[in-house]
Order: sequence, then C-alpha cells, then structure tokens
Amino acid sequence: TMETASFDSLIKTIFIIIAFWYIFKFLAKIFLPLLIKKVVTKAGESFQQQQSQYNHTRRQNDNEIRIDTDVPNQRPREKKKVGEYVDYEELD
Repeated sequence: TMETASFDSLIKTIFIIIAFWYIFKFLAKIFLPLLIKKVVTKAGESFQQQQSQYNHTRRQNDNEIRIDTDVPNQRPREKKKVGEYVDYEELD
C-alpha cells in the first residue's frame, strides 16, 4: 500500500505542475501584452519629457553668446607603423 500511495501522489504532483503550467501560459497571453504596452508607453513619455527639457534649455541658451575656450588637439593622430611594405615577384 505504501507504493500505491507514493505513485498516486506522484501522478497528482505531475498533474498539478502541468495544470499550473497551462494556467501560467494562459495568464501570460492575457497580461503580458498589457504589461509590455504599459512599459513602452512609460518609456515614450520619459523620452518626450527629456526631449522637451532639452529643447527648453536649448531655447534659453540661443540668445547667449558662447565662446569655447577648450581648443581641441590640432595634431592629427599618427597611424601605427606596423612594418615595411615589400612587393614580391613570382619566379618561374
């Protein structure tokens, strides 16, 4: 009787796991698109808010005269010299 009780509980456990799996898939089909839509909307609003703040500060600074005192490095970067180019000729 001990073997049948454990076999029955094994079958019951497997059935519960499968039932939870299908319930989870069903709920994911319903709620996941709503959750994704909410996240995308929130990201869009955040992006628009950042853009409006950037445009607002830019409009305020358009009337100012700006002088950049930082002089970028005028020397072009030297290319790394790997070695000397040798042209080979084929001999017959």
